[in-house]
Amino acid sequence: MPYRLRRKKSATKNVRKVAREQIDKAIAEIENPSLDRHEAVHQVRKRCKKLRGLIRLVRPSFDKFQDENAFIRDSSRVLSYVRDAQSIIHCLDKLTDDSDKPIDPATRNLVRGELIRRRREIAKDEAGLDIKLAEFRDRMRELRSRMDDWQVGGDGWAVIEGGFRKTYRRGRKAMGEAYADPSPEAFHEWRKRAKYHWYHLRLLRNIWPEMIEVECATADELADLLGDDHDLAVLRQTLEQTPERFGGEVKVAELTELIERRRWQLEAEARPLGERLYAEKPKRHAARLRCYWKTWRS
Repeated sequence: MPYRLRRKKSATKNVRKVAREQIDKAIAEIENPSLDRHEAVHQVRKRCKKLRGLIRLVRPSFDKFQDENAFIRDSSRVLSYVRDAQSIIHCLDKLTDDSDKPIDPATRNLVRGELIRRRREIAKDEAGLDIKLAEFRDRMRELRSRMDDWQVGGDGWAVIEGGFRKTYRRGRKAMGEAYADPSPEAFHEWRKRAKYHWYHLRLLRNIWPEMIEVECATADELADLLGDDHDLAVLRQTLEQTPERFGGEVKVAELTELIERRRWQLEAEARPLGERLYAEKPKRHAARLRCYWKTWRS
């Protein structure tokens, strides 16, 4: 089922239903033998982000938020090292394929080969990764077993507005901070906030699909640009930590020049998207969606 709230369900039933769907999908992905283990890690980590986005939307009215948010975050964190090791390989491929400045194929192959070896070292072996995924699956089953006790106080837009406004306000602030004092950390923080806002829009898109889909598409594109920016920053950090593994400091410097040029391009592309997405002040933006909500529920 789609990741969205249903019109005829209460806030508590909506949260439980969407959460169960994401947990059940995560468990099914882990137990799917045809799904590559690294792809399974990618998929189940996305499920965790969706779960955290869901409970953030009702955060002020959900008294178990702190405990459950920490539980989901920690469950996903044990797999993050595997995903980061895989994502920077794709990042290198995109960088070298899309760059307008040619890179020596021998250098590319050397760096890519080392990144693959590094991924294997981090993951240790497929059996070890299977153990991590089995532990994650058990934690998801534990979370699912607690869900009948979840209660969201109240109903209607009042339950949602506080969480929606807070996430939107934080994203707006993070954007300003990223461009005022650019750093990989600042842009990564903005990416996280923009991603949660995207999840909230997806949860709410039924209230006026034609209108919300436009904002969803903008938030999705923005999150992708900032995600690529973050992967490039991680790639640079990885190369500079052990340059001897990647052909030495001269070859690493050639790659970091490409990385920084591409990061500058991505951050320039992200700016107009962010300005559109965060054009309204939080109170006004929430008030507009409140009108859509009331029409939808009437």
